[in-house]
Amino acid sequence: MKRNPHSLKEKTLREILRNQRIKINMRQIDLAEKLNSPQQFISKYESGDRLLTFAETVEICQALQLDPNKLLKEYLLHCKI
Repeated sequence: MKRNPHSLKEKTLREILRNQRIKINMRQIDLAEKLNSPQQFISKYESGDRLLTFAETVEICQALQLDPNKLLKEYLLHCKI
């Protein structure tokens, strides 16, 4: 199944992660350092230029102090699967 980076589902995931990053006053560069990744990694997934794997999503949740269960609940509220 080919994933569309501009679908509602992908956009919702990006928005939840970005909103959490902003909520805890973390800059992209700070998150990148926590993940041991370049800042462009954060910029590209937040803009939809790069899709995240499940493992990457969980790592980002941990770095953002976001329980993956909470992420899933919020995601399901916005996306009908």
